[in-house]
Amino acid sequence: MIDLSFRSGTLEIRGYPPDKELLVDMKWDDREAVHRAPALSYAPLMRALLSAGHQVEDNARNYKELSLAFRATREPRPFQTEALVAWKKAKARGVVVLPTGSGKSHVAVMAIAEKQRSTLVVAPTLDLVRQWHELLSTSFAVPVGIVGGGEHTVLPLTVTTYDSAYLHMERLGNQFGLIVFDECHHLPGASYALIAKLCLAPYRLGLSATPERADGRESLLDDLIGPRVYQQQINDLSGEYLAEYTTERVVIELTAAEREEYQVAREVYLAFIRSQGIQMGSPQGFSEFILRSARSEQGRTAMAAYRKQRSLALAATGKLEYLQHLLQLHRQDRMIVFTQDNATAYGVSRRFLIPIITHQTKIKERSEILKGFDAGRYRALVTSKVLNEGVDIPSANVAVVVSGSGSVMEHVQRLGRILRRHGDEQAILYELVSKDTSETSTSDRRREHTAYKGRPYWRKS
Repeated sequence: MIDLSFRSGTLEIRGYPPDKELLVDMKWDDREAVHRAPALSYAPLMRALLSAGHQVEDNARNYKELSLAFRATREPRPFQTEALVAWKKAKARGVVVLPTGSGKSHVAVMAIAEKQRSTLVVAPTLDLVRQWHELLSTSFAVPVGIVGGGEHTVLPLTVTTYDSAYLHMERLGNQFGLIVFDECHHLPGASYALIAKLCLAPYRLGLSATPERADGRESLLDDLIGPRVYQQQINDLSGEYLAEYTTERVVIELTAAEREEYQVAREVYLAFIRSQGIQMGSPQGFSEFILRSARSEQGRTAMAAYRKQRSLALAATGKLEYLQHLLQLHRQDRMIVFTQDNATAYGVSRRFLIPIITHQTKIKERSEILKGFDAGRYRALVTSKVLNEGVDIPSANVAVVVSGSGSVMEHVQRLGRILRRHGDEQAILYELVSKDTSETSTSDRRREHTAYKGRPYWRKS
């Protein structure tokens, strides 16, 4: 008889014959005189032990079989049913990729009802934890626990943040049979990956609109959750399930004074990186620039020049003037204005007297702003990055990207904020790009997604 137990995020296997070949990530632990494997290996290890003819006393799992019933039946969309079927065919382990606003969370609710096992939902922010708590509470007639944000209530259905899951998974890792990773592109980070490794849940579901990462570590999702089992892009669903949309890239001319300042600052910056032989296009280029710029007066001058030319491009006078035009043009719509940095966001908020949400905004204030926006008390709001993903903003139909990074993920997430359908209303995303600056190549990089293919419309301001 083989005894299988859970300890601090690992599986302890006692009684395994010493003359037998080791199975599925098993290693001998001299300190405890047991075979050990990561909790992640629970399902394949159990299958391997039983297939080899071993009798197993399973003291590892501590999750429950549930009897969940929907409070109200909601007819799933065809692609949601297809996603669930694909996930089940992959042994209920895998990643579902669907655009923002298409109902990824409902796929998870369907999976929970299908498997009827204790479930942990992991989300990146407290705002999303609140949304998941509300969704699960209204979907099923059972209380829902929360771990994070000062709360620690563990129930058969529980929602937590990635940060809290990382802190507590060594103890909670055997209490859930299904784990759902919302915005699962966060998971492959060096620390967060431990959440999946320390949890024995045999059933795993990852949800994301943009699973790709700049560091390429999305490939780790295959081991941490399972393969990509189903995918639909924005183009596939727009019109029928998502709003029809257009994108406009607006070229903004710098003023004569801004152009002169930009050229001078950029030449100082470029001269330094040339003299140092720094390849800014390489993966380590910018990090190397930061290190070397701190070592000399010339370097510090170059860093100041880099910041100067960047700020001129990101917050050009013409951008703010064009934004004023768009606020007037879309005064009957709900607009989200996105910036790359807080300084620009606060500048837009002060100039146009519109509410702002940044990482510094308190949760209560953020909630009040979003309620006012949804109710129509505010027609526009400005943010830097905190609304890129996760937060549900069903009323927005216009987005203006004043500035942003070259991240494809970020740009698709920003588009996704305005794609929930409102009848036949069409959504529109404006991207303001300073002419003949580094923003042009940045814009090209972030538009490398099918959501923007065939939509290269340019307009001069």
